[in-house]
Amino acid sequence: MSKYSIHPLVAEELIKPTLRPKVDVYDSTIYLILHFPIYNHTRREYQGCEIDFILGKNFLITVHYGSSNLLFEMGKIFEAEGMLGENSIAKNSGILFFHIVRQFYIFSGDQLGTLQSKIEDISDRIFEKRSSLYDVVRKISHVRIEILDFYRIITFHKEVFNSLEFVALKNFGSDYAHYLNNINGEYSKLWNLLDSHRHTIESLQETMDSLLSHRANDIMKVLTIMAFVTFPLMLITSMFGMNTSWLPIVGIKGDFWIIMGSMAFCTFSMFIFFKRKKWL
Repeated sequence: MSKYSIHPLVAEELIKPTLRPKVDVYDSTIYLILHFPIYNHTRREYQGCEIDFILGKNFLITVHYGSSNLLFEMGKIFEAEGMLGENSIAKNSGILFFHIVRQFYIFSGDQLGTLQSKIEDISDRIFEKRSSLYDVVRKISHVRIEILDFYRIITFHKEVFNSLEFVALKNFGSDYAHYLNNINGEYSKLWNLLDSHRHTIESLQETMDSLLSHRANDIMKVLTIMAFVTFPLMLITSMFGMNTSWLPIVGIKGDFWIIMGSMAFCTFSMFIFFKRKKWL
C-alpha cells in the first residue's frame, strides 16, 4: 500500500476472493477483478480462477488465489525480455495487462477445443449400436454443465471492459483503444465459440431425446402386440377352465389337440391381422 499508494479499500478486497468481476477507479489507479475458467481434473468441472489487477501509471500488480501457470509463464517472458533489453510487452502497465488477458483468452479457447472434442465424441456415439444410451445421456449432461460453468465464469467480462474503456483511454492515451478492441475481439471469439458449442450440445440432446422416445415407443409397441397375441390364448384357456357341468369339445376323442389347434389358429390369425395393418 505504501510503496504503490494502493487505496485501503483495494487492499481490503485483496484479502479474500470476490465472486463477481468488476472495475473500480481510485485516482490514477485502476482495480479490476476478472475470473477465467480453469478445468479441475479432480472434480471434473470448470472453476473460476480469480485474477485481480491493479494498474497504475508505471506498475501492474496481479493477485491470484490459486496456482496460475499462465502468470508464471508471462513472468518468465517478461524477465527474458528485460534481460535482452526488449520491452515490447511492458511498454506500460496497460499493454502488459492486454498481453496477460489475451493469453488467458487464448488458453480458454484451447479449453473450448477440448469441449469440442467431447461433443464430437458424443455425436459419434449416439448412432453406435454398441453404445449405451445411458452413457451417452450422462456425457451430454456433463458437457452441458461444463458449458454452463464456462458461461457463468466469463459472462460479465463484457461489462467490465465497457467500464474500463473510458478510464483506460484517459490513463494510457487514445492509442490504447486498439488494445481494448483487440481484447473485446478475443472475448467475442470465445463467446461465439462457446455459444456454438451450446447450440450443438442442445441439438444433440434433442436428437437423443428423439431416439429415446422412439425406442420407448418400440418397446411399448412390442408389449402391446404381445398382449393382443396372448389375449385369445388366455380367453380360450379361461373358457375351458370354467367349472361348469358341460363344456363343448371336452370329453371327445382328441379334445386336447382340438383346443391347442384352436389356440394356434387364433394366434396365427392375430399375426396375419397385424401384418396387414403393417403394425409388424
